[in-house]
Amino acid sequence: MTSTTTDLAHATFVIERTYPVPVERVWAAHADADERAQWFGNDPGFDTTEASHDFVVGGKTVEDGQWHGGPRSRFVARYCDLVENRRIVHTYDMWIGEEYFSTSLVTTTFEAVDGGTRLTYTEQGVYTGGAEDAANRETGCAQILDSLGAYLSR
Repeated sequence: MTSTTTDLAHATFVIERTYPVPVERVWAAHADADERAQWFGNDPGFDTTEASHDFVVGGKTVEDGQWHGGPRSRFVARYCDLVENRRIVHTYDMWIGEEYFSTSLVTTTFEAVDGGTRLTYTEQGVYTGGAEDAANRETGCAQILDSLGAYLSR
């Protein structure tokens, strides 16, 4: 059992990105474990000790490792709804060190637009570190989606 004694903060944020590739290409970058590993969690300052990606309804994705000079981080996601080339709904929990850090509900939608794909990422979360952690999470998620864009542009 984990517990926290810090105050909780709730936050919702939405991030949109448009990628110059077809919807099917953006979807594949999420669905395929090898492709996902190229843009999600590939920070050179992080040593991964566990990684899995079971992209099916009810499936689980895990990313666990150690930041260089920093704490251990654990990300565990479960897929609730997958509609190919249209949407992903998943929940995820995070721990920093041995402490519970957050739980989030995420909806990612994919829409064909002139010149590519509009991805809309909506996260609703509860964070143990207050409003600052919620703001930091939004920044981190934006950076991950920028990494996706760089990957898709190769």
